[in-house]
Amino acid sequence: MNIFYEESGHFKCANVIQRNDASYQADTTTGKRVKVKATNVFFEFNSDGALFLEKATQIADEIDIELMWEVIGSEEFSYEQVANEYFGNTCSKEELAATLMALYNAPIYFHKKSKGKFKAADEKTLKLALAAIERKKIEEAQIDTWIKELSANSLPESIANDLKEILHKPNKQSITYKAFTRAAEILKTSPLDLAFKIGGVSSIHQYLFDDFLINCFTGEITLPESPITPFASLPEADGVSAFSIDDSQTTEIDDAISVVDIGDGKKRLGIHIAAPSLSMSAGSDIEKTVFERMSTVYFPTGKITMLPQNWIEKFSLNEKEKHPCVSVYFDIDADGVFSEPSHKIEMVYIADNLRIQNILPHFNRETGCNIGDEEKFPHHATLQQLYAWAISLKKQRGKHIEDAPIRYEYSVEVDENEYVSIVKRERDSPIDTVVGEMMILANSVWAKMLDEHEMGGIFRVQAPQGTVRMSTLSDTHDGLGVSHYAWCTSPLRRAADYVNQRQLMAIIDSEHYDPRFQKNDNELYLVLRNFDTTYNAYIGFQRKMERYWSLIWIQQEKVTELLATVIKGDLVSIEGLPMNVRVFGMPIDILPKVKVRLKVGNIDLMTQMIELHYINVAT
Repeated sequence: MNIFYEESGHFKCANVIQRNDASYQADTTTGKRVKVKATNVFFEFNSDGALFLEKATQIADEIDIELMWEVIGSEEFSYEQVANEYFGNTCSKEELAATLMALYNAPIYFHKKSKGKFKAADEKTLKLALAAIERKKIEEAQIDTWIKELSANSLPESIANDLKEILHKPNKQSITYKAFTRAAEILKTSPLDLAFKIGGVSSIHQYLFDDFLINCFTGEITLPESPITPFASLPEADGVSAFSIDDSQTTEIDDAISVVDIGDGKKRLGIHIAAPSLSMSAGSDIEKTVFERMSTVYFPTGKITMLPQNWIEKFSLNEKEKHPCVSVYFDIDADGVFSEPSHKIEMVYIADNLRIQNILPHFNRETGCNIGDEEKFPHHATLQQLYAWAISLKKQRGKHIEDAPIRYEYSVEVDENEYVSIVKRERDSPIDTVVGEMMILANSVWAKMLDEHEMGGIFRVQAPQGTVRMSTLSDTHDGLGVSHYAWCTSPLRRAADYVNQRQLMAIIDSEHYDPRFQKNDNELYLVLRNFDTTYNAYIGFQRKMERYWSLIWIQQEKVTELLATVIKGDLVSIEGLPMNVRVFGMPIDILPKVKVRLKVGNIDLMTQMIELHYINVAT
C-alpha cells in the first residue's frame, strides 16, 4: 500500500511499512525511510508509487486551469469535488492527485483555505494577478535584452539614465538595477567595474561627485534664474567708499570694509554685508531654495552656489557699484578705543574688489605690511590701519601670540587638463587677520544684539574644551574668546547667515521689517538641524575631494617619500598637503609635533586610502 501526501509544498508518494492513528512509517520512492503525519496524507493507493507520481504529474500538466476556474462557483470547494466536475464522477486516484497538483500550482486562480479545500479567485483579483504576471514576463524579457547589450559592452539608454541611482542609491526592485547587477554577476565583475568598462562612469572623481549629488544634494547643479522682488529705497551711506578682500576665484562677495576720517583724530570703521534678505520673503521660492541647498558647496574642481546666478550678480558686492548692505559702524579714537556699535540698512558704494593674490606680495609678515614710499595697491594705507586694529581686537580676545612661528595651510587646485597644483598659504597672515577679525567683530556684536533683543537666531557656541556646535540659544564661544557668536557675514553663501540677517533687520528697522522666526520657533530649530547636517556633509565632501586630488598629486609627481608632523599616536598631518593619515610602523612612544619621514606605498583612489610606512624621525 502507498500513500499520496504533501510535504513543504511538494507532493510525494511512499510505500507504507507501518500505520497508526497519527502517522505512517513509509519508504519513499528513493528508498528513504520517513515518518509522515497522517494529517499530511490525502489518500492511499495500491499501484507503484513512482509510476503513480509520474502519471499524476503528466495529467496535471494537461489540465486546463482556466476551464477549471470557469466551471467552479464562488463557494469553497474540495479537490475531490472539482476533480469529479472536471474528469467525471469516476475519476481515478491519479486524476485526484493531478487535480491537487494543479490547484496548488495555480495560486492566482485558486486560494488554498485548508487541507484539500480551495476557493476560486474572483474575476477582478484574477485579472490583476494575470496582468502582473504578464508585466513580469515583459520585464524579464527586457532584462534579458539589456543583459545581452551590457555583455556586448553597450550601455542601454534606460540603464544610462538610472546608472547614478543604480550605483549610489539603488532601488533593488527596479528592472534597470536587476539587469545591471545580473549582467555584472554573469560577467563575474562588480557593478562599478562594469560601469567603468562600458563608459557609464568616466573617472573615479566623477563617481565620487555623483555619489555626493545622489546622497547629499538636492536639485539641479546649476539653478535657473529666479525672480528678484524689488525692495524699498534705502538711504546711501554718506562718504563711504568700501572695499572687499577675497580670493581671486571668489564670485559671491558677501562683505566689505570701509574706514572714514571723522575728525578729532577719530576714524569710523564700517563692516558692510550684502543684503539678499531684502528681496526674500517667508515661504517664497527663493527662500525654499536657500533652505534646500543651505550652503554653497566648494571642491577643488569647482563649486555649486546656494543662490541662482542672477541673485549673486544682483547682491554680490561688486566694485564700482552701489549695493544694499546691512552695516555695523564703530568710531575709533586715536588710542584705538572702539565706541559702541551702530547699525544701518543702506546702499554702500564698493570702490574696489581687492584680491588676496595681488595684495599678498606687498602685505605679509616676511616683507612687512607698511606702505613705504607709496601704496602698492588700492587702500594699502587703510589696510595697514586695519591690521593694527585687528591685532588689538585679537589681543582683547586673548588669542594673539607675539612672534608666533609662521604656519602654512595648503589647498588643491585642478586645471582643465586635471593637472593638480598644491597652493601654499600662510595661516594667520596679516590679510587673514584683518578679514578674520573684522568678521569676528561683526558676528559677535550681531549675535549679542540678537540675544539681547530675545530674537531667534542660529548661533555658534563652544563651551571650554568642548566642540563647536549650532544652537538656537546664544552662549560663549570659547575657541574665539567671545561671549556671543553667530554666522551673519556670508548670506550669499550660507542659510544660517541669511536667517540671522533677516532677524537683525527686524531689530535695526522694526517699522519696515518683521522677524522671520520667533525665539522658540520649532521651524527655526528645524532649519538649524537641517543646516548643520547639510553643511557638515558639504564639508565632508570637500575634504574627500581634496584628499582624492592630493593622492593624484602624489602619483603625478611620483612622490616616494613624504614628511609629516605627528598629531597623536600613528595619526600624522602630511607636510605640504591637506591630509591627515594613519601610518604603519609608527613607534608607540613618539610624541606629538615630531616631524617624521614616511615611505609611500599603495594608493587606492576609490577609497582615498594611502599606505604610508614610518622610516625615521626627520632631522
